[in-house]
Amino acid sequence: MTITKENCVVGIEYEVKEAGTTEVVDSNKGGEPLEFIIGMGQIIPGLENALVGMSKDESGDILVKAADAYGEVNPEAEQTLPKEQFEGIDLAEGMTLYGQGEHGQTVQVTVKSFNDDEVTIDFNHPLAGKDLMFSVKVLSAREATEDEMATGVVGGQSHGGGHCGSGCGCH
Repeated sequence: MTITKENCVVGIEYEVKEAGTTEVVDSNKGGEPLEFIIGMGQIIPGLENALVGMSKDESGDILVKAADAYGEVNPEAEQTLPKEQFEGIDLAEGMTLYGQGEHGQTVQVTVKSFNDDEVTIDFNHPLAGKDLMFSVKVLSAREATEDEMATGVVGGQSHGGGHCGSGCGCH
């Protein structure tokens, strides 16, 4: 089953490091597979594009440049706020905080610096500006159901043995 550009539900096991380092920044090894639908923007574009053409049980190391991962660092994504807005929080440089954005979405920020009056936070993703090295294994590849394509959610009614019949977009 080869992964195609669209309509494929893919399950992978992965480990990711910042390129050139040995520190693992994220992994699902030993846990549940990461499942997503190719072509729906559910994972970073560089990894998704590199998976196209791979098959079930295939493994590989994939280098994803920053521009195709979490983007370049945007210096305008920093904001300095009055320290009173962080009352009750034991601040530390580099810590991650979660808040609510303008439209009710969860927003992740990193504390860059602080003093007695102000706190500078960074809205850039912590991996922005970094090239990433993924070690992946394709655990599954199958055609997405109509429900999965409509909702973008993996796990509709037909998982049926993990293989597809005729007309499948995953070969």
